[in-house]
Amino acid sequence: MHFEILRDPVWNNIRVDELTLNLVDTEVFQRLRYVRQLGWTYLVYPGATHSRFEHALGTHHLSRRTLALLCEAEDAASITEEEQTIVRSAALLHDVGHYPFSHALEEIGALHHEAVARPLITEGSVASLLTARLGKDAPARVFDLIRGNSESALQGLISGSLDLDKIEYLKRDAFMCGVPYGEIDVDRLTNSLVLVDDPETGRRAIGVREKALSALESLLFAKYQMYRNVYWHHAVRSATAMYKRLVEDAVQAGVVSVESLARYTDEGLMHRLESAWPTQLLVALKERRLYKRAAEWPAAELDADKVEWMATDRRRVAEKENELAKELGLAPGELLLDYPTKTQMLGLDIPVLRRSGQVERLTGEGWIGTINLPSLSEELYKSARWLRVFTAKRTSLDPRRIREALEQSR
Repeated sequence: MHFEILRDPVWNNIRVDELTLNLVDTEVFQRLRYVRQLGWTYLVYPGATHSRFEHALGTHHLSRRTLALLCEAEDAASITEEEQTIVRSAALLHDVGHYPFSHALEEIGALHHEAVARPLITEGSVASLLTARLGKDAPARVFDLIRGNSESALQGLISGSLDLDKIEYLKRDAFMCGVPYGEIDVDRLTNSLVLVDDPETGRRAIGVREKALSALESLLFAKYQMYRNVYWHHAVRSATAMYKRLVEDAVQAGVVSVESLARYTDEGLMHRLESAWPTQLLVALKERRLYKRAAEWPAAELDADKVEWMATDRRRVAEKENELAKELGLAPGELLLDYPTKTQMLGLDIPVLRRSGQVERLTGEGWIGTINLPSLSEELYKSARWLRVFTAKRTSLDPRRIREALEQSR
C-alpha cells in the first residue's frame, strides 16, 4: 500500500494512504482548509488560526494509531481491514459539514453540522470514492459512525465519552492558542482503550482500562479549562454574538439563505456580506472593534427556568435585543445578548475494564473512591457559562433592571 507523510505541528508525522489522499483532494474536504477551527477566537488568541482541515487530519492520525494498538490485542483480532478503513474515513470526514467560523451558526438555528454532512458523504465524489474502495454501503456506514448511530464495536472511537475527535481538538486548540490547559496524556489514553462486552447491551464496544481513569479525568478537566478560558472567553463571545446577529440580519434581508451557509468558507461568507451588505456591525467585526460588556452574570446566580430561552430561542433574543437597545438610546444591533448553548461539560458514559477483569459501566454517577462527577460537572459548568450584555459603545445601564427584564421574558 502506498503512503504519504504529512508534517503536522501537533503530531509530527501523519501517515496517509491512497484512499485518504483521494478523499482529502475532494472539494468537500478542501473547503475545510478555509474554515477556522475556533471561529473568531483568533481575535483574542492570535495563534488560533488553525483550520478544520488540520484537525480532521489529526483525528484521522489518532484513529490509525489507536486501531493499530487495538489490533495488537488478542481479543481485537476480529477487526477487519475494511472496518478499520471505514473508521479512519469517518475520523477524517467527521467535520465536513461545518459552517464558516465553527459552531456559531448552529446557535442561530441552522442545521447541525452533522446533518449538513449527510449529502456531502453519501452523495457525490466522497461517496464514489468510498463505494469504489469499500462497497455500496460504505458511505452510509461512515455517516452512521459520525452520527453515533453505528452498530460497530468501534463506534466509541468516533462519537463517545472518549472519542478521538475530543482528544485531538483539545490538544490542538491548546497548542495553537499557546495555553497550558489542554495537557492530555494521549499515549496513556490510547494505549488503555480496549474492546469489551458492554454490561448494559451485551455487545462489543470500546472501553477503557481502569488504570487510565486518572488520564480520563485530566481530559475532562482540560475540556472545562478550555471552555472557561478560551471557547467562552468574554471577548470571543462578544465577537461570536456580533457574527450571529450579522448573519441573522443578512438572512432576514435576503442577502444569503440559511441553506447556502454551509457552502461558504470563512472569508467567502465575509466577502459576500461585505460586497452585498456592508453594515456597521460587519465593519466593526472586521476591524476588531468588539462590543463591550455592559453587564454579566454567571449561570450559578441565575434561575435556569427563567433564562434558558436565551440559549435556544434566537427570534425572541433578537426581539429583546432591539427592545433593550431602544430603551437605552441605541440603534438596532448595538446591544447584543449572549448565553452560550448548554454543553455537556464533563459527560462520561463508558465501559471500564477493572483490574479484577470485570467490566462495569462508568457514568456520571461515578464510583466510590472516584470524583463525584455529577455535582462537580454542574459546578464547573455554572462557573464557565455566563449571561452577558454587550453594547457597541460603553453604556450606563442598571444591571438589576436588565436582569429582571430578561428573567420576565419567558
